[in-house]
Amino acid sequence: MLKKIIPVITLLGVVNPVLADKASCPDISHKELTDALKASISPTGGPSNGGLDFHMWATVVSTDGIVCLVTKSGENLNDQWMGSRIISAQKAYTAIAFSTPTFALSTANLFAAVQPGGSLFGLQFSNPINPKTAYRGGGDRFGTSKDPMVRSRTGGVNVFGGGLALYDSAGNLVGAIGVSGDTSCADHNIAWRTRTALGLNNVPAGVSSHNDDNIIYDTAGGRDTGNNNGTIDGFEHADCGNNEKAVNAGL
Repeated sequence: MLKKIIPVITLLGVVNPVLADKASCPDISHKELTDALKASISPTGGPSNGGLDFHMWATVVSTDGIVCLVTKSGENLNDQWMGSRIISAQKAYTAIAFSTPTFALSTANLFAAVQPGGSLFGLQFSNPINPKTAYRGGGDRFGTSKDPMVRSRTGGVNVFGGGLALYDSAGNLVGAIGVSGDTSCADHNIAWRTRTALGLNNVPAGVSSHNDDNIIYDTAGGRDTGNNNGTIDGFEHADCGNNEKAVNAGL
């Protein structure tokens, strides 16, 4: 009898590897996240973000990195890049993994430091994605309230724009958001606008000149400018080459 029970227990462990504590998730509904995302991008009536103005994915994680919500702006699965679904979860996990209650780092802030010779080179290879949670389930549930990644820790590290920590009105760290589906610079702008729409943008401190977690460009034009030495270093991010920098200057 015992031999028959063990395989069943093992199978259940694979199907449901991690269960999220709902209390650890930010107080955001799937509809609220979807509405905030759609209000932040051009294809659904929002503003341009300077990049390709594509449909997007958004993922919210809890303070311990559990996926709480996954949504998409387009009605159909392939209205947005399908690969960006998992990237959005990566970005959210990275933002919560490298932010604290008193100091926020966006995924955009990590770009330069992980390049060869950078102070954090190799960080991008740590905390790999869990493929069992990232790729399970049917596409008909991707981006819905029943997305197969929800209530699991997908993990992953992403080191370009689109991931931000979430801070409530009292300044408490309550989770993180990741968005993906456009250029990485536009992704950052979209994440910024979506976080603002959710009212979770009360960042206590960061590396930008405004003491927050905004994207930093080497040369003038963005809201925050780096050391203007012609090299992407420090906490700077590459310029994606479209109109993202100008849009960021107005955020």
